[in-house]
Amino acid sequence: MNTALFLDQAHHFHKEFVWGVATSAFQIEGASRTDGKGLSIWDTFCEVPGAIADGSNGDVACEHYQRWQSDLDIVANLGVSAYRFSVSWPRVRPGGSGEWNSKGLDFYERLVDGLLQRGVAPYLTLNHWDLPQELQDQGGWANRDTVHRFVEYALGLHQRLGDRVASIATHNEPWVMAMLGHEIGNFAPGIKSRAVAAQVSHHLLLSHGLAVQALRAEGCKAELGIVLNLSPTQSATDSPEDLARTVLEDGRLVRWYMDPLFKGSYPSDVMDFLGDDAPKIHAGDLEAIQTPLDFLGVNYYTRSVISAAGHWDVKQSGLELSDMGWEIYPEGLTQLLVRLHQDYALPPMFVTENGGAFKDELDNGRVHDLPRVKYIKEHIGAVAEAMRQGVKMGGYMVWSLLDNFEWASGYEKRFGIVYVDYATQQRTLKDSALWYRNFLQRQKASSLMAVSTGD
Repeated sequence: MNTALFLDQAHHFHKEFVWGVATSAFQIEGASRTDGKGLSIWDTFCEVPGAIADGSNGDVACEHYQRWQSDLDIVANLGVSAYRFSVSWPRVRPGGSGEWNSKGLDFYERLVDGLLQRGVAPYLTLNHWDLPQELQDQGGWANRDTVHRFVEYALGLHQRLGDRVASIATHNEPWVMAMLGHEIGNFAPGIKSRAVAAQVSHHLLLSHGLAVQALRAEGCKAELGIVLNLSPTQSATDSPEDLARTVLEDGRLVRWYMDPLFKGSYPSDVMDFLGDDAPKIHAGDLEAIQTPLDFLGVNYYTRSVISAAGHWDVKQSGLELSDMGWEIYPEGLTQLLVRLHQDYALPPMFVTENGGAFKDELDNGRVHDLPRVKYIKEHIGAVAEAMRQGVKMGGYMVWSLLDNFEWASGYEKRFGIVYVDYATQQRTLKDSALWYRNFLQRQKASSLMAVSTGD
């Protein structure tokens, strides 16, 4: 793929194509016990000895709760058309049910209005993993009652913000919440049970479907969808064992979420694999999950290479690695988007997260993160190639706007295009941010020229 060719041809990105940056509440807001905010499962998980690599937490993070206005100025200065953010459920409804917190709701109202004043479309995510701890104490996502509390939460936010946000995503990466949070247990809430994880995944999808139905019934004008973390799965070797395991793992990562959303059923091979651990499904659940969507969000970082032995040395491929130890594999994004387009009848897709962690250093007021510039450039090219092959794409968003709390890695990994000095909270635009801003300026100029010439 000639990346430069696609980047230089603006008509591959239609003039309505959405360019953005993304964040999440727990990773940047801080103020974990300020203005009536309740505790989330991540506040609790951070207190577990050894759970977070550097022993840190989200109490302060990037102080976005206090610095939101200057952060939105940065967003606007980049020239993006959209900002994807999440609402902290325990900030607006501390117990997950019961009383709402007016100060928390006021914060997000100011945030949304601040974006609109700066000409940036608000793209809201309802759940980016920070479930109220009080709901977890009652069983969390393994408890079917949480499904209905989520629908209430969605409707409450719609009442306050729904007339001004451009987009509402129900959940961010349900695979992560289910698998890492409830089967592997290295993310909050730290449960290790395959059966619980399977039930959690079903309840997340069910709550999504019921929330979309409820929002539509309320006349919601925002585009409604869900965000999945997806990767192409490739076999480490051509051995029958590796090939069979690759099919299964594709089922667990991709088809387990895509099939019920767009085909109305769970994949039979994964159900067989789960056996007695398969989720309990009630009548009408799958019909609700399959409620039509306005968009599908896809988060992509790398491919997934599968070995029946259970371990594959990522260094074997010889590809460059990010600071997370993930292969940098932009062609995998094209492969994934084309495959989804071919296998499912989909609404427009958005790349809602894409980015790389690298060892950034502040040097005389600059951060020369050339590996990240290359990463973003090549992955934008991969989106252009997918569009050339007929895939309907609605937008692309860089992860992340700011260096932030990177979950179990704490503050050791930097994904931001804006450098954050955690001691002073000073923000510095990295070279990647400057490149992205210049790229968007060129895109806008090219689009205007295309319109004026009738191309």
